[in-house]
Amino acid sequence: MITIKRYIEKNSSSWDRFINTSNNGTIFHLRKFINYHPKNRFNDHSLEFYKKDTLLCVFPAAELTQGSARLLVSHPGTSFGSFVFLENLSIHDSFKVVEMLLEYSKDKRFDGIKVTLPPIFYYNRISNYIDFSLLKNGFNYIKREVTSTLYLESTKDNILNNFRPSHARAVKKAIEIGVAIQISNDVKEFYKILKENLKIRHGVSPTHSIDELYNLIDLFPNSINIFSAYYKNEMIAGILNIKVKDDVSLAFYISHKEKYQDLRPLNLLFYSVFKWAIKEKIKVYDFGIFTIGGEPNMGLGRFKENFGASGIFRDTLQILF
Repeated sequence: MITIKRYIEKNSSSWDRFINTSNNGTIFHLRKFINYHPKNRFNDHSLEFYKKDTLLCVFPAAELTQGSARLLVSHPGTSFGSFVFLENLSIHDSFKVVEMLLEYSKDKRFDGIKVTLPPIFYYNRISNYIDFSLLKNGFNYIKREVTSTLYLESTKDNILNNFRPSHARAVKKAIEIGVAIQISNDVKEFYKILKENLKIRHGVSPTHSIDELYNLIDLFPNSINIFSAYYKNEMIAGILNIKVKDDVSLAFYISHKEKYQDLRPLNLLFYSVFKWAIKEKIKVYDFGIFTIGGEPNMGLGRFKENFGASGIFRDTLQILF
């Protein structure tokens, strides 16, 4: 028999232990990450599913109002959410937890449920049981973003073999010109570049405030770092890199100063990040999405392809009652 319980704060340690031993748990599913948001930003409504007395899966979620609809969303404060489960979750139990989620949400007078699934390479053991169960129970795709993904070589010597010739030449050019790469703790300068770059290119501000970035790095010093490119002692580009799980790393923010674009600092930055990732035994590098609302940014997609990346879906499904 499977039972459902609303998450309570005293279960934070057992929740995080479960995430760390699960099939598809990531840093984004940890309570320490979810709880970094200001307390009034989200009304947490995470759920735990038990089979007999054993935790079977968890569902990080929060209440969100969209128009007149009150939705249960997994999760509005992270890149993705959905059910986190063990490798041996069966098709029967997958259907059961989705059915129970629907019953619970209706009972609590939600108007619908929205779920963003982790891309498939975040699973230790690939399984589409949850996706299938959601679709068979009436969920529909409302967004299919595409994230650029690179399966890393086993040795640093082979990295450039995956690059298109133009990107490989750009790496060598940046080195010859004197661009230098280092892991930096200069959040202030990186954020300044990021903010200006997003304003120029997209007319938007960063998702996080600078204080939130400082907080996240303090919370996860071994998982979040900033790779910075310097030219004549000036930071000209950077990548905020998150080790999302033991064998997957994500480029969360990528930015550069426009006037130094011809020096190709981002090409050298990614080459350096890949060397670091292989040393850390990371198998997959997630460049992040190159789509907005499902519409592709062809230039950005091509830039990431030139490192050897290909596209994997990051899906959002929804059901309205």
